[in-house]
Amino acid sequence: MTFFLNILGSKGIASVIGLLVFIPIFKNAQKLFDWVENQTIGTRTYIMGALEKLFIVIPEIKITYFLIGITILSFIGMVFFWGLFIGNWVLGFFFGLLAAYISLKLPKPILEYLIEKRIEEYSSQMVDALTLLANGIRAGLSMPQALGMVANELPKPTSEEYNMILQQQRIGVPLEECLENLAKRIPTQDNEMFVTSVNILKETGGNLAEVFDTIIIVIRERIRLSQKIQQYTASGMFQGMTIAAMPFGIGFIYYLTDPKSMENMFRHPLGIAMAIGAVVLDGIGFFVILKIVKIKL
Repeated sequence: MTFFLNILGSKGIASVIGLLVFIPIFKNAQKLFDWVENQTIGTRTYIMGALEKLFIVIPEIKITYFLIGITILSFIGMVFFWGLFIGNWVLGFFFGLLAAYISLKLPKPILEYLIEKRIEEYSSQMVDALTLLANGIRAGLSMPQALGMVANELPKPTSEEYNMILQQQRIGVPLEECLENLAKRIPTQDNEMFVTSVNILKETGGNLAEVFDTIIIVIRERIRLSQKIQQYTASGMFQGMTIAAMPFGIGFIYYLTDPKSMENMFRHPLGIAMAIGAVVLDGIGFFVILKIVKIKL
């Protein structure tokens, strides 16, 4: 081994190491570029698409400034926190990078939560919307006129979604395509059933009011079943939240009773590793509990 090292020399060793690093990077260059794009421009693109679903208009350049600003502030804040209060600048730099990465990824779950809440609000208004549609069609209104009546009578998000359908129709988009776009924005079984029924009956003919009445019955039964499931899983959800909060509560109480030992925990590498491991395991356990108690219909 020493013989080969003497033959190669320092430059030769550096060349071999560089070649060994270059070959796998070159073979997976496209995957690497896709990953980098997804972590940077892809995040901004996802945020723009999510805001469009939420009917929130923000210029793209402001989204870029926001992502850059929150990343820099998270990095600087974490570095100064660990450096000034804990006294470890090296760990501060490491946790600063971690905080910057988390802050860059944090908008995605927040927007997913907002979209999910919007879909739930839309689903809760579907019975009223379909009732108005059925009554409007029985009164002799056309489908676009009935949609306009629902848009004027019901609050957001149903009014926004139905207004979007009417706006798309005014610029020449067929009603079938407008409803399919609605199904893409609100991907629920009830909404898919509503859109499919309208599109089929527009081609084959039939009584839309009676179909809407049938869909209303199905939705009411689904809501009743969902409420019963939530009632049964509420205790499991509360237990999961309690178990997840216990380590932080115990740590806070221990800090009040013996602050010096807790300070050593965040100064010593072993204590820091144990704290990180505890937080990670606690998060995994809470995630598993949420998956167990959350039942999809």
